[in-house]
Amino acid sequence: MDKVNGARAGSLGLLAFCTVAALGLWFSASAVVPTLVAEYGLSPRRAAMMTSGVQIGFVAGTLISALFGLADRLDPRRFFMASAGVAALANAMLLLVEPTSDLVAILRFVTGMCMAGIYPVGMKIAVSWARDDVGLLIGLLVGAVTLGSAAPHLFNVFGGVEWQFTIAAASVLAVLAAVMINCVRLGPNIAPAPPFTPAAALQAFRRPAMRWANLGYLGHMWELFAMWAWLVVFLDASFREVMMAEAAAWWSRLATFGAMGLGGAAGCLVGGAIADRYGRTTLTMGAMAASGCCALVMGFLFGAPPWLLTFVALIWGVTIVADSAQFSASVAELSPPEFIGTMLTVQTCMGFLLTLFTVHLVPSLVAAFGWHVAFAVLAVGPFLGVFAMSRLRAHPDAARLAGGRK
Repeated sequence: MDKVNGARAGSLGLLAFCTVAALGLWFSASAVVPTLVAEYGLSPRRAAMMTSGVQIGFVAGTLISALFGLADRLDPRRFFMASAGVAALANAMLLLVEPTSDLVAILRFVTGMCMAGIYPVGMKIAVSWARDDVGLLIGLLVGAVTLGSAAPHLFNVFGGVEWQFTIAAASVLAVLAAVMINCVRLGPNIAPAPPFTPAAALQAFRRPAMRWANLGYLGHMWELFAMWAWLVVFLDASFREVMMAEAAAWWSRLATFGAMGLGGAAGCLVGGAIADRYGRTTLTMGAMAASGCCALVMGFLFGAPPWLLTFVALIWGVTIVADSAQFSASVAELSPPEFIGTMLTVQTCMGFLLTLFTVHLVPSLVAAFGWHVAFAVLAVGPFLGVFAMSRLRAHPDAARLAGGRK
C-alpha cells in the first residue's frame, strides 16, 4: 500500500508540475500586451487576438479530440507530450515575427489547438488516481492550470520591459513538461480504450444532470477568461492614475500574478477540499455568487488606491476559480468511465467557445461605457450558473456527486 501511495503522490506531483509548465504558453503573449501596446501601438483587436487566438485553437482542437475520442483512445502521456512540444515550438516562433504581423494569430491558434491535448488530458490522468477525492485532485490540476496561466505575468515582472523573456521562458518550460510527463504513471482507474464512437460526445447534452453541470460551467466560463485576459490591462491603467507609468506596469503585473496565480491556485485546492466534504453544488453556487459580486464592484474602483484594488482582485482571483474544477469533477462522476476523457473535452470545448465572445466583448464595453459596465456584464454568467447548479442539485443523479454530498 505504501508503494502505491508513493506512486500516487509522485505521479500527481509531477503531473501538477508538468501542467504548470505547459500552461504558461496559454497566457504568455497576453501577459505582455501592455508592453506591446506601448512599444508597437498594438490595436485593441490585435491585443484581444493574443488571447482569443488561443481560445479559437483550443475549441478546434477539442472538437477534433472529442469527435475521434483521442483523450480516451490514446495514451494520455504521449498525447500530452506531443501537444506540449508542438505548442512550445509555436510559442517560440513568436520571437521571430513582428508582434503586429498576422502570423501571430496563426501561431496562437496552433498553441491553442495543442492545449486540447494538455488540459483535459491532464484532468483524466488525475482522475485515474482518484479515491474519494475527485474534487481535490481535479482542483490540484486546475490550480496548476491557473498557476501556469498566470506564470507569464511573473516572468514579465522579472523580465522587466523585455517581453521576449516572457515568451522564451514559457516555451522552455513547456519543452521540459513534454519530457517529464513521460515519467508520470497512470492510476488504477484508467478504463480500457473504447471503440471509435463519434456519437459518444452527445452524451454531454442528452443526459439531464450532465447538461445542468455543463450549463453551470458555461456560466463560470462567461466570466473567467475575460477577467484573466483583461485584469492586467485594467490594473495597469488604474495604477497609472496614481503612480508613475513604470511603477504601475511593475505592480500591476505582480498584482495580476497574485490574483490569478497564487489566489487562483489556493482557491482551487481549498474549493476542491470543501466540495469533496460538503458537496459540489454547495461549493460552486457559493463561489459563483462571490465572484459575481466582485465583478459588479471591481470596475467602480478604477483609480482607487492600488492596495484596495489588489485586495479585491485577490478575492476575485480566489473565488472565480474555486469552483472551476468542480464542474469537471461533476462531469467525471456523472460520465461512463470509458468516456470520461471525451466528456471533459466536450465540456471544455463548450466553455472556451463561449470565452471567444466575452474576451472580445470587454474592450468594446470599456470603450463605449467604461470598466464599471464591462466588468459588471461579466457577473451575468456566474449568477446564471448558480441557477443551473441549483437545478443539478435537485436532480436524482446528483446523488452520484462527491459520494452523495451534493
